[in-house]
Amino acid sequence: MRLMRTACAVLTAVALTCALSLPTAAQDKDAVKVQHFQGERHEQMERHPEIRAAIHHLQEAKRNLEHAAHDFGGHRVAALHHVDEALEECNRALEFDKK
Repeated sequence: MRLMRTACAVLTAVALTCALSLPTAAQDKDAVKVQHFQGERHEQMERHPEIRAAIHHLQEAKRNLEHAAHDFGGHRVAALHHVDEALEECNRALEFDKK
């Protein structure tokens, strides 16, 4: 009898968890669809979204390197230099396309 009550309680908890998570899963799926659609529209409006995304990621990498805990034997500074060079090349690519 006690085992039956425990099993019933566990099954009830699992059923409630599943029932409560369904609306959240549906909302997440709809949010992804809207985000994907907005991204497509944005890419159609914006020229060279890949280069602009690369610039954004490089800028983020630069901020992370600038706030790193210590120098890493000069490798952090070298990495910052390479990131600056990559940013410069990406900006040159966008300028080249304007010509």
